[in-house]
Amino acid sequence: MHAFNISLKATKAQSAMEYLMTYGWAILIIAIALGVLFELGLFNPSSFVSTSCIFPADFSCIFSTMYTNGTLIVNLEQSTSSPINITAIGCNSNASLTHMVSFVPNAISLQIGSNVTISGNTVTPLQCWTNNTAFSGRPGSLFKGYVLINYTDIQTGFPHTISGTVLEKVT
Repeated sequence: MHAFNISLKATKAQSAMEYLMTYGWAILIIAIALGVLFELGLFNPSSFVSTSCIFPADFSCIFSTMYTNGTLIVNLEQSTSSPINITAIGCNSNASLTHMVSFVPNAISLQIGSNVTISGNTVTPLQCWTNNTAFSGRPGSLFKGYVLINYTDIQTGFPHTISGTVLEKVT
C-alpha cells in the first residue's frame, strides 16, 4: 500500500507540472503577442485619429502639416466673391487673436479660386500656441486648435476674420 501512495503522489506531481507548463507557455505566447501589438501602436489612440483642417464655406484647406516644433504649414483656397488680401494668420488652442503672424505691409493677395501655402512670413514662422506657450510635440502626438485668418476684401476694403479648426498629427 505504501508503494501505491508514492506512485499516486508522483502522478499528481507530474500532472501538476504538466498543467503549469501548458499554461505557462500559453501565458508566454499571449504576453509576446501583446508586446508586439503594443510596439505596432495598436494601443495608441492617436494612431486611429485622422487629421482635419476645416474652414467656413468661402475657404478650403487643401492640406496642412505640423512639425515637432509646433510650426504649421497650411494650404488655403479661397472662393469668396472677390479677391482678398490676407493680412495676418495665427494658430492656437483657444481661438484668440494673440500671436498672429502679420503680413502687413506685404499682404498675401489671393484671386478668386486660387490657393496659397502659408508657413509664416519672411521672419516669423506660423507657430501654434497652447495656453500662451509655443506648442511642441513628439511625432504622432496631436494638436487640436484653431487657425485664424485676418483678410481684407479688395473690392470693398472691409476687413474680416475667419476661424478654422485643425486637428493635426505632428510629423
